[in-house]
Amino acid sequence: MKALIRLILPLLLAFTMLGCTSLGNQPVYNEGGYAVTGYDVVAYFTENKAVKGSAEFQAEYQGSQWLFASKEHLAKFEQSPERYAPQYGGYCAYAMSSGFVVSSDPLAFTVFDDKLYLNYSLSVRENWLENRDQFIEEADGYWLKKTSQ
Repeated sequence: MKALIRLILPLLLAFTMLGCTSLGNQPVYNEGGYAVTGYDVVAYFTENKAVKGSAEFQAEYQGSQWLFASKEHLAKFEQSPERYAPQYGGYCAYAMSSGFVVSSDPLAFTVFDDKLYLNYSLSVRENWLENRDQFIEEADGYWLKKTSQ
């Protein structure tokens, strides 16, 4: 029972603080007008850290503006945007595993199996990592349903 509470509590807090949203016309989570809150998605793969992008290096993809820290990262993204774009449009991977669409924190990231996953917060990320494979499988199913509606 304690383990279940430990898994659900951060998610419940996230929903209480933010509430759920719907995808509507935004298949990519945007905050401040930029995908992934303006962080460079290529840097997650090349530097294994969250790096703020610059308006000097930007691209449009899936109806959103994406920022990058360098010309090289922009070029990599433009060559293969689907490789670098986060799973579930950058919405919280843990929430998506329960069928909810919730914002994410660009600092709460995981690169696993050459894919980028974001979570609502660092504490939610820790819970997500405890059963990552199952949560990914569940989130994949919900994301497919949400994006095919």
